[in-house]
Amino acid sequence: MSLEQELFQRSGSQCELCGSKDDLQVFAVPDSPAGVENHILICGTCKEQIEDSEKTDPNHWRCLNDSMWSPVPAVQVMAWRILNRLRGEGWPQDLLDMMYMEEEQLEWAKAGQATGESSGGVVHKDSNGVTIEAGDTVVLIKDLPVRGSSLVAKRGTAVRRVSLVHDNPEQIEGKVEGQQIVILTKFVKKV
Repeated sequence: MSLEQELFQRSGSQCELCGSKDDLQVFAVPDSPAGVENHILICGTCKEQIEDSEKTDPNHWRCLNDSMWSPVPAVQVMAWRILNRLRGEGWPQDLLDMMYMEEEQLEWAKAGQATGESSGGVVHKDSNGVTIEAGDTVVLIKDLPVRGSSLVAKRGTAVRRVSLVHDNPEQIEGKVEGQQIVILTKFVKKV
């Protein structure tokens, strides 16, 4: 039996990431350790978005809520990498927090992620120069009036599970008193 036939049989003739039955093709998971089953069956849409981050549609990847629980290590690794890439959206961080992977698989996933991140993304730093990641908790270091509202976010307020503004390293988003606001990174300290 060929590799393609095995993958079609394993996956039930559907994309192992999103479940689509159209335009299926074999995909080799990048940066795979030697001797590991590193191929998955994916659709053209998933392949295009994996290979070209400019074409990424975060809503397409909500399907990872199901596929991240796959018993196939290569599928888990790809789900982890995609969720990690999208974690600034907020909801992927929730899935990453729930996801369980064996130590070897997590190392495999991180190995491939490191090469993807080194291509030069936006880095968010707090007032002390510490890198802020999506999902982190920060504390306000001064009182901040919220534009378009009578709310004043008080100094010392903890903002949990922040999300990053991808095109601006000086801005993050978070909830203060139930209101989603944009906060300048120079006014926060990472906890």
